[in-house]
Amino acid sequence: MKESSQHRFLLKSLSVLAISLNLVACGNGSWFSQDDEPQLKDEQIRKLIPSRVNDRDSWAKDIYSISEELKIPTTKDNICTIIAVVDQESNFVANPVVPGLGEKAVKEVTTRLNEKFEDKLGTTIGGPIASYFEQVLKNQPTPEDNYLKQMRKVRTEKDLDVLYREIFDYMSKHYHVSALTGAAKLVGQDIGEKMNPITTLGSMQVHINYAKDHKRNSMSTNELRDNLYTQFGGLYYGIHRLMMYPADYDKAIYRFADFNSGIYSSRNAAFQKMVDKLSDVNLALDGDLLSYDKNGDPKTAITDTEKTLISLFTRNGILVTPRQLRSDLKKEKDKDFEKTQTYIAVTKLYKNKTGKEPLYAIMPEVVISGPKLSRDYNTNWYASRVNGRYETCMQRAKRIRI
Repeated sequence: MKESSQHRFLLKSLSVLAISLNLVACGNGSWFSQDDEPQLKDEQIRKLIPSRVNDRDSWAKDIYSISEELKIPTTKDNICTIIAVVDQESNFVANPVVPGLGEKAVKEVTTRLNEKFEDKLGTTIGGPIASYFEQVLKNQPTPEDNYLKQMRKVRTEKDLDVLYREIFDYMSKHYHVSALTGAAKLVGQDIGEKMNPITTLGSMQVHINYAKDHKRNSMSTNELRDNLYTQFGGLYYGIHRLMMYPADYDKAIYRFADFNSGIYSSRNAAFQKMVDKLSDVNLALDGDLLSYDKNGDPKTAITDTEKTLISLFTRNGILVTPRQLRSDLKKEKDKDFEKTQTYIAVTKLYKNKTGKEPLYAIMPEVVISGPKLSRDYNTNWYASRVNGRYETCMQRAKRIRI
């Protein structure tokens, strides 16, 4: 290679590297960005919180303190990302009243009791315990003021959560589970925690398992649940869940979608879209490349996405074995999935076959349902609503002097 050619090659390589570094540095201004955007203080964060919110000072101080603790830059983009989700989930109320919650809870336990217990504990154990649970609801702590009547009166999620804990605590003291066939499976398990239907808690609706995995300090599960209903606790675990993972999204709306349907679900849905385009099989674009059990562990069953990838790689002579594919797909909830042979092979094949740049993120197609909702929604609805709040916040941010 001549010197001039080498020089041009070096310049080109450096340019590509600079662009790559710039993309990593800027991204969409997410927490991991390295740009020099000014940082907001708590008094400036206060001005970004909607004026209808009570005690904006306190919320702003907690958001600032948590961001400092987690080393999240307090840029306008990051703070508006946080504010938008808090506002959507709870309107800045640490333990908000849920209209009709008591009646919805009663309907759940009276119409789906056996189904829920058997689903969690199996038919052998679940059925008998469900029957006992029903008797406890109707007769304890007294027939005149039984748990079912108390359940109808709950107004907040914490009220219902604490009531469920009281019921299961009563059961654990009065019901001898060890007498049941197969009860050995429950030894060492907290049945009350296992059966508690309140799984997302606090002002940002964080799943209890996520909070358990990222506890700030040593505390019992009941203490953690109580902490999630406080202003600081709800914010801490919510901000952690929302912000503490890197993703090269060019729009905040994809992070909002991830908050609703799972970390990296927007990226994974785009991956499924590319596989679907290359195979023409009409895959579900839900962002789940594998299926998971109740504990969050991958099931051995092969999903449609995995099956389609095996066929796609075979047809195109791509040397990724089913074993390697499974290993790669297990990284779907990590940034490192983008470094796997599977991800790289699909993006290259997509570019070669379509002549277009690989898709990085799309809106996952996931339906949201549950007793706390008045009707079913989808992730697009949720993310769009949060994004509207985010954009309003960013408009307010333009008026703030730093």
